[in-house]
Amino acid sequence: MTTSVPAPPFTDPAPVERLERVAAALAAKNFAVEILDDDDAARTRVKDLIPVGASVFTGASETLRLSGIEEDINNSGRYDSLKSRPSMDRATQRNEIWAALSTPDVLVGSVAAVTETGSLVVASASGSQLPGYAGAAARVIWVVGAQKVVPDLSAALRRIEDYCLPLESERAMKVYGQPSAVNRVLILNAEPEPGRGTVLLLREAIGF
Repeated sequence: MTTSVPAPPFTDPAPVERLERVAAALAAKNFAVEILDDDDAARTRVKDLIPVGASVFTGASETLRLSGIEEDINNSGRYDSLKSRPSMDRATQRNEIWAALSTPDVLVGSVAAVTETGSLVVASASGSQLPGYAGAAARVIWVVGAQKVVPDLSAALRRIEDYCLPLESERAMKVYGQPSAVNRVLILNAEPEPGRGTVLLLREAIGF
C-alpha cells in the first residue's frame, strides 16, 4: 500500500526569520532587497523607486493588480506607461513591440517563486517580460508575497506546475477564453549589475 505525499503548502506565508534568510541570500547575489509589511507599503515604495516620467512596463501579475501597483503605473499619468501607449500592429511591428517591452527604464513585476538560496523563478506563457528581467531593462522591481518562498529550485518548479498554472489558467479562461501554459521559465541566480534588480519581499501573502 502506498500513500501520497502531501503537496507543499504553497499558500502559507513564510515567517519573518525565513524571509530574512531569503533577503540575505538575494543580497549576496547583488539584488537590492527590502522586507516590507504589506502591499500598501510596497505600493508606496514602488512610487518612491520610479522617477516621474520614466518609461515603465508592468509584467502580467496578480500581485501588481491586487496591490494597486498596476493601476498606479498604467493609469496615474505619472509615468510613460508602455501599456497605456497606442496599440501597435503585432504583424508589422513585432520587432518594435519587443524592443519597447524589453528595454524600458523600469520593469515592474513579480515572480512565481523565490528560493531560500537566493534565486528568482519566473514562468510565462508569452515571454514578454523575460528579456527585461534577464538584463535588457535598465531597472527591475519585483514585488513578492511571502507565500512564494520555497526551499530550492525543485520546489519552485513544483510550485509553478502544481499551484500557479491552474490558477493562472482559470484567470486566462475568464479573460482570454483559453487556458495558460508554462511555455518559458526564467531562473535568475544572481544579478551581474549590482542594484539593478530590487526585490520587495512582503510579510504577507498576495497574488499567486
